[in-house]
Amino acid sequence: MTDKNMKIYQRHAWPLTVEEAIAIQEKLQAEVITENQLKEPVQYVAGVDMAFEANGTISHAAVAVLSFPDLQVQETSDSRRPTTFPYIPGFLSFREIPAILDALEKIKITPDLILCDGQGIAHPRRFGIACHLGLLVDIPTIGVAKSLLIGKHDDLPEVRGSWQPLIHRGETIGAVLRTRAGVKPVYVSSGHRVSLPTAIDYVLRCTPKYRLPETTRIADKLSKL
Repeated sequence: MTDKNMKIYQRHAWPLTVEEAIAIQEKLQAEVITENQLKEPVQYVAGVDMAFEANGTISHAAVAVLSFPDLQVQETSDSRRPTTFPYIPGFLSFREIPAILDALEKIKITPDLILCDGQGIAHPRRFGIACHLGLLVDIPTIGVAKSLLIGKHDDLPEVRGSWQPLIHRGETIGAVLRTRAGVKPVYVSSGHRVSLPTAIDYVLRCTPKYRLPETTRIADKLSKL
């Protein structure tokens, strides 16, 4: 825990074109770490989520910091700002992260781990929103997406905790994970400084009852207030 605002490492200007965004993704992807560099024991986990208002022109980001492993809300924050990048699959971070950083700067408890509502390396250029955010705040991150962006996987058993590797171009880029029996799975991938086995473990531990992690569920509700 800290009484100082989170440190943001602003690595680039926010692009206005897809070409500029691709160049940033390709440059920063080389810095993504998919091995464990967590401060353990993990005491605080955070979720970030977004809503869009005024026909998408306003981005509303919310952050929820929970104690771990009991998943009790310790702190929340939110932020609104004009939306500056269009909705294009594969470029979610450029649309959402500016407002997310504004919200993160307000919190006083620095989380040990952030779960993002989106992809990590399960991304065409291996640089989804979880990777991008992890590099900008230098905190371990996990991508927990509700839908498949790329890759294929074998059939998944219905039992909670079952998972299958997510494969793209012959590479394991994540896992399709059943967090609740008989319910649609989620798509887990390393963001930054977290391995895939560790990511699966923490996602399950943050998802005791519903399909989505408590971090995401709470942040999602806050973003819609």
